[in-house]
Amino acid sequence: MNDKVRELTAAGWDRDVLQAQGPVLVDLWAAWCPPCRKMGPIVDELARIAGDGVTVGKLDVDQHPEVAERYGVRSIPTFLVFRDGQVVERRVGAVPREELEALLAAHQDAVAAG
Repeated sequence: MNDKVRELTAAGWDRDVLQAQGPVLVDLWAAWCPPCRKMGPIVDELARIAGDGVTVGKLDVDQHPEVAERYGVRSIPTFLVFRDGQVVERRVGAVPREELEALLAAHQDAVAAG
């Protein structure tokens, strides 16, 4: 994980995700999950190229199962995009980088349009 990716926790969830300014991409993952490990470098790269108004974070579902349960996460990796404290997009599984980029871009543009 690079320094642009925020390590999310249950304790900081409200502050870091629900109260964040701008869109937040959350990668719900676990260390033992091969598709999660495959997506790790893609999430790192998205965080590196994302604009200032976007937060990219990862939450380990083994360490914080209550968050995964709260959002009905049954398979990992699961990617959630939050805006204004609400889930606005959900993708499950190893998805193409371009798909995640497009999700972020759409919601970043929506924020910019105001």
